[in-house]
Amino acid sequence: MKKAAVKGAPNASQLITNQIGELGDWRGTFLARLRKVILETAPGMTEEWKWGTAVWTNKGLVCSAGAFKDHVKLNFFKGASLKDPNRLFNAGLDAKTTRAIDFSEGDKVDVSALKDLIRAAGALNSPAREKA
Repeated sequence: MKKAAVKGAPNASQLITNQIGELGDWRGTFLARLRKVILETAPGMTEEWKWGTAVWTNKGLVCSAGAFKDHVKLNFFKGASLKDPNRLFNAGLDAKTTRAIDFSEGDKVDVSALKDLIRAAGALNSPAREKA
């Protein structure tokens, strides 16, 4: 059953925008950049707000991004199932299903490799994949 929207309540995209604005430092700028890359890479992705953070879905959970004191984390819910030839994953490597990338201030981002991961993560939820 789908939850009814509360009249006057901000939607998920607005909550993400609010979070970015409230950070007011490099983490907000970085989170905005990650958001842009995710949405450009997978236009069918839906923004959601879960667990007090930004979440992107496409027929299921794909990834989430959160700002912490000294880093921004991009978590892939099915990351353990993804090939990572560029070795972007640097956190949660022992988790059963998830993998994450922790970004610190000043880190360079391999946007091409990140887009490959995002596309692959979204494809994990495709109906064709579930039947295989």
